[in-house]
Parts: sequence; structure tokens; C-alpha cells
Amino acid sequence: MTVAAASTRPQRARGRGHLAAKALDGRTRLAELFQEGSAKIRLPATFDSSMEAVIINTAGGLTGGDRMDWSVVAGPGTRIDVTTQACEKIYKASDSTAEVVTSIRAGAGARVDWLPQETILFDRASLFRRLDVDLDETAEFLAVEAILLGRKAMGEAMRQGLFRDRWRIRRAGRLIHAEELRLDGDVAALTAEHAMLSGQVAFATLLYAGPLAETYLAQVRPLVEGHMGGASQWRDKLVVRLAASDGFALRKILIPVISALRNGAPVPKVWNL
Repeated sequence: MTVAAASTRPQRARGRGHLAAKALDGRTRLAELFQEGSAKIRLPATFDSSMEAVIINTAGGLTGGDRMDWSVVAGPGTRIDVTTQACEKIYKASDSTAEVVTSIRAGAGARVDWLPQETILFDRASLFRRLDVDLDETAEFLAVEAILLGRKAMGEAMRQGLFRDRWRIRRAGRLIHAEELRLDGDVAALTAEHAMLSGQVAFATLLYAGPLAETYLAQVRPLVEGHMGGASQWRDKLVVRLAASDGFALRKILIPVISALRNGAPVPKVWNL
């Protein structure tokens, strides 16, 4: 092997996708669409006034050094549901950390539902993920983020690695929710602690910000009862935490909770059990 070949760095996946919507003739319409690299956005037909956006990473997963940037702008009076074509897979990193950065802005009277399917972290994966949201005083927002520490049915587990998750949710410039999660090093031992996941390998956080937070709390708590998780509400914010033994068990709890937070609407069709 030559010196030049030995020093060549592997090609890294890069992607950037941007979507903006406007209200026109009583429906949510496309205003701007930009996609670059391995980031793609598809807009399947809907049968109501809302817009559904399916974001796709054509690289087929992420590893150390890869980066994806997503941006969604919901104009006044619009309704956008954003999901992913499949679960995002984060593979073993031999060098550096994968990054996924999502920026969401919702105007007056708009609602954005951020509903990506689960992120699967393989052993020795390294991921830093950021979610930055800016809401108008009258906007609604629902976020769901679910993590699988390997695929239990395949005999996989995330034993070592890094996962950082950073959320910043603002309303009219005022911070209403900040969240920092870091699993670093011996992830299997850390998540086995009772104060963490007590050995569960699938977990999710759901956040709703809007005027129906108190109403939704009464609907969600019976769904969570009897499972490892809980729901709390303060002012116009509702947070739900869930954990389960595997991805299938998590979905059986997660999907009814998502539907309750969507006024009974189902999850996007790409979510297939």
C-alpha cells in the first residue's frame, strides 16, 4: 500500500434538506424545497388540508464523520407532518462522530408534527443529534424521538459508544424546553442502572407544546400506566418518557400515545409494524 493510499480518508455522507410551506386556498402548499447530497424529501399526496413530508437519507445509514441537516419552516396557518422513510441506522464509527441537525420554525397558528421513525444505534456507534425549534405564540408542536440500542431480535446490542441528544424548544424567543442526554463509554453498564433504563434497550421521548397539553395529559396517562414510563404537564407543555424491552414492545406503547397527541389521527403510513 502506498503512503497516499494509506492516508486517504474514507468518503463521508453529507446531506442537506430544506422544506417551507405556506397556506393557500385552505390547504398547506409547498413554498420552498431544497435537497442536496444524500438528503431527499418526498411529499406524498394527502387527503386533507395538511402536508406530509418524508425525509430520506439515501446513504442508507450514518457513521463517524457523516452529517445530515434538515430544516422545516411552517408558514402561518399551515400543518406539516414530517417523518422518515425508515429507521435511521447509526453504524460503528472508526473515526469521528456522526451529526444530525434539525431546525424547525412554525408561524402563527401553524402545527408541526416531527415524527421520525426509530434511530438504531449499533455497537460502537457515535452520534451527536440536535433539535432546534422556534414557535410562534400560537403555534403547536409535537416531537417524537425513539432510540433502539441495537436490534434485540438480531442478537445485537450497543455495548460501547457515544450518543448525545440536545433539544432546544423556544416560543416567541423564550426557552420553554431544554434537554441534554449523553450516553458515553460503557453504554450497556450505564443503561443497566435502575436510575437510567434498568436494562431496557428501547426508549422514547415525546413532547407536545400547545394549548391542549392539559387535555392530552388526561388521555395519555392511562395509555402509559402499567408500562415503564410516565407523563407530566406544565403550562402549555407535555412530556412523555417511555422505555421497553425491544423496538416492537416500544412501538405497541408509542403508537397509541402518538395518536392521542394527534387528536386520534394515526401515525404516518410509512410507520409499519
